[in-house]
Amino acid sequence: MTSESPAQTVQRLFPLLAEGKSAEAAALFADEVSFSVPHPPGIPWVPEVDSAEGMRIFFDLLRTHVQAKEFELRQIIAEGDDVVLVGRMVSEVKKTGRDIDTAFALHATVRDGRITRYHLYEDSYAVAKAYFAD
Repeated sequence: MTSESPAQTVQRLFPLLAEGKSAEAAALFADEVSFSVPHPPGIPWVPEVDSAEGMRIFFDLLRTHVQAKEFELRQIIAEGDDVVLVGRMVSEVKKTGRDIDTAFALHATVRDGRITRYHLYEDSYAVAKAYFAD
């Protein structure tokens, strides 16, 4: 058990990802994870995920295909084990050189100091426009 709040645990994720530390970021997750990132078919960086190891694979794939450019966390809403982060991010799709500029909401749940839910909501149309050829 940790003395960190759920919000603090979730916020530790972003600096690790910014530094390319996928394994360390994945270590914040529980053995079983509820994962959801609605996306257009054919997006190569969103695998099926149900575990901490799956999260590491997701983070590695994301880094392979997308370059983060801007990340702004605008609001953190926490109640009990649930944390909702609201913000904006801009990422470049390496294959096309196009940017994904999107608001996002991340719903995470932390139990016993580990993240058990990672549900990310973003503009899937912006993702499709940036990844697929015109």
